[in-house]
Amino acid sequence: MVDKLVMFWTSTGLAQISFGPLFMIGLSCVLFYLAIVKEYEPLLLIPIGFGMLLVNLPATGIIAAPVKGILGTEPGGLLYYLNQGVELGIYPPLIFLGIGAMTDFGALIANPSSILLGAAAQIGIFITFLGALLMGFNPQQAASIGIIGGADGPTAIFLTSKLAPDLLGPIAIAAYSYMALVPIIQPPIIRALTTPEERKIRMKGLRPVSKAEKIVFPVMVTIVGSLIVPSAATLLGMLMLGNLLRESGVTDRLSDTAQNALINIVTIFLGLSVGTKTEASEFLNPDFLKILALGLIAFSMSTAAGILFGKLMCKLSGGKVNPMIGAAGVSAVPMAARVVQKVGQEEDPKNHLLMHAMGPNVAGVIGSAVAAGMLLALLG
Repeated sequence: MVDKLVMFWTSTGLAQISFGPLFMIGLSCVLFYLAIVKEYEPLLLIPIGFGMLLVNLPATGIIAAPVKGILGTEPGGLLYYLNQGVELGIYPPLIFLGIGAMTDFGALIANPSSILLGAAAQIGIFITFLGALLMGFNPQQAASIGIIGGADGPTAIFLTSKLAPDLLGPIAIAAYSYMALVPIIQPPIIRALTTPEERKIRMKGLRPVSKAEKIVFPVMVTIVGSLIVPSAATLLGMLMLGNLLRESGVTDRLSDTAQNALINIVTIFLGLSVGTKTEASEFLNPDFLKILALGLIAFSMSTAAGILFGKLMCKLSGGKVNPMIGAAGVSAVPMAARVVQKVGQEEDPKNHLLMHAMGPNVAGVIGSAVAAGMLLALLG
């Protein structure tokens, strides 16, 4: 009887728990706090946190791979199979399909110069890429770290799964953390790089955009973008397919599915899968702190580059462009645009910049996908 009790005890997770997994379980609780109490990206931080919790509970076998035995193949754990959507690069494009179906590109079509602000805000990606190389990361890892600057979690996961799957957990956590912290990180940078007079600039209303323009736009972006950067076609194509479903007016059911049921399901699977990449044995190393620091630098520099280019456009336009909208060039849609609106109204409560900021914001989504495609073509 004693032997059986000893055998039972040794089979429990309590007998196998160690400091590393305990620390990661505590970190998962921090993510729950940020998601539930602070409401920072709860739709993603809760699944990621729960995946982190599950994968660090010992002896569950929930992430175990299939094992071939004498009597056949023993199935793997649930999260092993869900994780294949990340390993094979399936989930991020499906997320982009949903994002495209939820996004109105009208502000970008009405003001095509917004694409320049979205492009400028990708500069932080490439500067951080160089910084990561100097810190000892190989080119593939450096590219995966740099893409955090685009403030686009699915793109970061997509590129990292192709170039540096060993860093997927830390990079995904960093990318989504900084996406969630947009309302905290961006305002000080905006205020530091703009004057009160610049923040008060009111912009002329955008012209109406026809239905024909909205239908042609996703088709043309897919063709042109894929011809220039073929490796961006997966993300760019799914983004534009979702948008065409939205704007065509004849696929309401498909558009509704992409905007709601599909993206919600994939978000759960993606979050859980990212959480599986945070096993203590792989996650707790000095590189994680480096990635967090470089990710913050990437995001901050992307924000700053967008603002500085906005200041240039302001000067060239004779003061008609509010430079703050350049901060929305990162692809955290629509949070970055809302931050610009909020900071602008702090200076002038009657200043409405949201739609003007949405142009660079959606341009940033396209820009981050193109940047990822360029890095994949060069280093994949």
